[in-house]
Amino acid sequence: MRAIRPRNEEARGRARARLEQLTMPYWALGRLMDLAEDLAGITGNIQPPVARRSLVVMAGDHGVAAEGVSKYPPEVTVQMVLNFVRGGAGCNAMARVVGARVVVVDMGVAGALPAEAAAAVLNRRVAAGTGNIARGPAMTRAQAVQALEAGIAIAADLDSTTDLFGTGEMGIANTTASSAIVATLCAAPPAEVTGAGTGIDEAQRRHKIAVVERALAVNRPDPNDGLDVLARVGGFEIAGLAGLILGAAARRKPVLVDGFISTAAALIAQALAPDSVHSMIAAHRSEEPGHGAALAKLGKRPLLDLGMRLGEGTGAALAMSLVEAAARLLTDVATFEEAAVSQANRAAGHAVP
Repeated sequence: MRAIRPRNEEARGRARARLEQLTMPYWALGRLMDLAEDLAGITGNIQPPVARRSLVVMAGDHGVAAEGVSKYPPEVTVQMVLNFVRGGAGCNAMARVVGARVVVVDMGVAGALPAEAAAAVLNRRVAAGTGNIARGPAMTRAQAVQALEAGIAIAADLDSTTDLFGTGEMGIANTTASSAIVATLCAAPPAEVTGAGTGIDEAQRRHKIAVVERALAVNRPDPNDGLDVLARVGGFEIAGLAGLILGAAARRKPVLVDGFISTAAALIAQALAPDSVHSMIAAHRSEEPGHGAALAKLGKRPLLDLGMRLGEGTGAALAMSLVEAAARLLTDVATFEEAAVSQANRAAGHAVP
């Protein structure tokens, strides 16, 4: 965390100067140019590398699933981890589109993984699922530190082969834990940040809101202590992702933050190391109602808004193509001087035909 620094303003300034001279009307590619400027600030390089991409999908179970907050039982977590390993999940398909590798991590899956999955998954299991936050804390403070440090270590292990990180997750009932985190760190009523998750109906959502309210009343997480929030109402996979974000930020690597659960992890990272937000890129806006509040707390505007709510890192993977496009503005597009466009044509707002 001590290695995390603010964005590199000198590189950001050099990038902006180049972007302002590209062969197009001023800032004609809008937010793509903003992203190019941000990439320079994150990496300290006006030719930011983004070719080597890792989508890190962390899995963990939640004791609060026992409260009936999801359409699916906890056994689905194990089944989906196996699906990730076999390449048959949504995140695998999206990763193939953008040439990203998928790294699957067991942070705290409750069930035993089949041999096929166990051999292909990084085992960083803290425990077999968290405690039921409706009745007590999710984990001990020591376990929260262990899970965070596991995520940081994964960022370090992947550093030499990764230019661009993406976050993904799997864990039945993890939207409930994320709603509790967002409600705490954004000072928002649970009813405003608790959504349908796996597709529960309105009556079930009201029950889920009551569970989140009970979790906050029972645990009383301290909004001024990100580690306390994580330990009391978080999840092992959420902690691992927060650690991954911190590790990426310490190495000046951009990290695409996926949807609602990943953004809850990003809030934890922000609470622990505020400058880590400068390495974060919000991939997309989730359909979960609490995502907007979480993004606002981070000061982020998402790149995509496609009505997605799957998780797994699908949005982070898709957004990798936009990150590459932004980087190519700095590396592939000529300036007016390089293209020998006359001052008269520049003044008229003309670009190269």
